[in-house]
Amino acid sequence: MSNLFDEFDSISAAQWKQKIQVDLKGADYNQTLITATQEGIDITPFYHRETYGNTTPIATKTTNWKVSQRIVVTNADEANTNIKDVLKRGAESIILVISNEEISIETILKDIDFQDVPIHIEMEFLTANYVKNISAFAKAHSATITIGVDIIGNLASTGNWFENLAKDHEELEQILTQNAFESSLTIHIDTYQNAGATMVQQLAYALSHANEYLNHFGSKITNKITFNVTVGGHYFFEIAKLRALRHLWSILAKEYGVQEDCIIIASPSKRNKTLYDYNVNMLRTTTECMSAVLGGADFVYNLPYDALYHKENEFGDRIARNQLRILKDESYFDKTNNPTEGAYYIENITNQLAEKALTLFKDIEANGGFLKQLKEGTIFRKIKESAAKEQALFDEGKEILLGTNKYPNLEDRMKHDLELDPFATTEVKKVLVIPIKLRRLATKLEKERLKKE
Repeated sequence: MSNLFDEFDSISAAQWKQKIQVDLKGADYNQTLITATQEGIDITPFYHRETYGNTTPIATKTTNWKVSQRIVVTNADEANTNIKDVLKRGAESIILVISNEEISIETILKDIDFQDVPIHIEMEFLTANYVKNISAFAKAHSATITIGVDIIGNLASTGNWFENLAKDHEELEQILTQNAFESSLTIHIDTYQNAGATMVQQLAYALSHANEYLNHFGSKITNKITFNVTVGGHYFFEIAKLRALRHLWSILAKEYGVQEDCIIIASPSKRNKTLYDYNVNMLRTTTECMSAVLGGADFVYNLPYDALYHKENEFGDRIARNQLRILKDESYFDKTNNPTEGAYYIENITNQLAEKALTLFKDIEANGGFLKQLKEGTIFRKIKESAAKEQALFDEGKEILLGTNKYPNLEDRMKHDLELDPFATTEVKKVLVIPIKLRRLATKLEKERLKKE
């Protein structure tokens, strides 16, 4: 049986470019059709097999991703009720952030049906004994639980260790010996993305961040590692970012002889979310969740459209969760594995991001490693520089947020609807390193508008 495409002559990359240049009628090809990005990657008008080159296949799992719900726990009984409710309403996995060690894990997870409901637990404190309780609970109830401990991530985001370098590493080592968890170590890349790091920086910092743990603990890291990632609005690049992350981790893990597979938890970024015309946030989070799924995230939790200015509420959480249910139940985003394979554009971006991130990673390691550069302020300074460049593009109207710096509704009023301070920052008087904090693009503009209301 003949191939349908055998009837057509193949067209070379040079022929395509020649045809495009004719259609441009004298306009400059490079200035008109090639788009530069902050990643140092130029987007070209077409991608051809001749210029694509050979790449390493990246298996992207997109059929088993879970609709997740993130719950901050301050009261065990309330959290237990909330978990049961959201599981009935469409959540398939739960991400718990436990605020203090007085909260009973047994109470939080009482009478929960753990069949096919993975639980990810992060703590705003560091105590190996608390994790032992979770381990005992997981074994007794055959629960699938992952633990999100990231002592370096805490240093990066708060400016301090939980206790000190030696004590934190000692506690983490005890946690790593627990064998009840699929994962007990998390790398918080979301900190870097929300602060304005480029995708190349995010990937390189993720590797170097993880490499600090690998250097210190080595073979003691026996289970999978988890990456907590936030996804921005550059749709195809974000898909490529997650694919590149999985590929880069497998390369690094192979060098240390640890598990090459990893777990990716993804959620939308706060960096591009807005106070005014807040309903547009729903459109942003929808496409960002799509990028997360197509990029191969294992768990995706959504950011409520009103998260910047409203306290946690049932309506916002339900809308956010239902956005994910629509992607899964009505758009069938769980029916095809590796749907981006063979897309020259995405494959090309993936390769370029991976190569550039690997180069930056090697540079960080050659100059003392991630912790050294974090303490010296190099990581903070590099992210700040990248954030400033993107901020300038936003201020000039070249980086667009609809409803904010393009087509704003000037009649929109928000001052009397603020339950939370959308510009709140935590004051830390004494820090070991400069903390890496969220920088939203719309902050300056929104402050000016609020003053005029």
